[in-house]
Amino acid sequence: YTKSEHGGGGGGGGGGAFTLQSDEHVSGSYCHLLLQPMMLLIHCGWWGVAPSPTDEGALRAGHGEHGEPGHQEPHKDSYSTFASEFLESRYLSDDGYPFPTAPPVDPFAKIKVSDCGVTKGCIRYGKPGCDAETCDYFLSYRRIGTDVEYELSADTDGWVAVGFSSDKKMGGDDVMGCVHDDNGRVRIHHFYNVGQWAKEIKRNPARDEEGIFENNRVTCRFKRPLYVPREETLVDLHLSWYYLFAWGPAIQGSITRHDIDSPPVSDHMISIYKYEDIFMPSAAYQTFNSPICLLLIVALTFYLLMGTP
Repeated sequence: YTKSEHGGGGGGGGGGAFTLQSDEHVSGSYCHLLLQPMMLLIHCGWWGVAPSPTDEGALRAGHGEHGEPGHQEPHKDSYSTFASEFLESRYLSDDGYPFPTAPPVDPFAKIKVSDCGVTKGCIRYGKPGCDAETCDYFLSYRRIGTDVEYELSADTDGWVAVGFSSDKKMGGDDVMGCVHDDNGRVRIHHFYNVGQWAKEIKRNPARDEEGIFENNRVTCRFKRPLYVPREETLVDLHLSWYYLFAWGPAIQGSITRHDIDSPPVSDHMISIYKYEDIFMPSAAYQTFNSPICLLLIVALTFYLLMGTP
């Protein structure tokens, strides 16, 4: 569609009236007929379509093709071109309004426990036979180039973390934690244990971060460089360390005290060059492993077999 000007006497420029008339050239080469009236106004402009600068018969400098005064162009071609590209690069909603297309989101890939002890090392804490979705705490590690990839999961709605210690005790430890915030996101944070308190460190070596909160479990995956510049709050992962395991609740995305008073610790130093599959029974399943408990069981059995005098 375009506009036409009806003037009186000899090609005059005064007091024209606008009408919409069919123009095959403009419709085919510049303006697309849109079903929605709003899109038609935006796409073609309220005053009609400004002539293309490549059109030989375009009005220039506010004059008609015979030199008589013409109407000043209210819009430049760049505006119409921008509007056209903007609309064509997006889908239209049911109401006819444009909205940006969201990028696809890859689902969180489940942790494969079948790879434990083969292509990655794993540490499980909980019920015998548990996996990444049922253990109280689960950790895996594997080397990928110059990085180490860690996978953490715990039965909590707050946070799960691993600490790298030289002495099995909390204090002076490099810690990586995955925290579930109030917006439902799981983010990776870097901490440093100052005594019994975990202080968050702004310098975060984690990359390729993933996290999910599902079935009342916090699960995450991230990579961290093997070698880092020498710094107190960061350790070199090519060395062996005792691993500290902890998890607990969070308040507004901030961690609070861990769930158990004495979090589990690996019984030996872990090397990322050795893929082990380690199981550590939780407190509920450690009863019969206690030497004192075993001694009591033997004494009770002997007493029942011998009977009372």
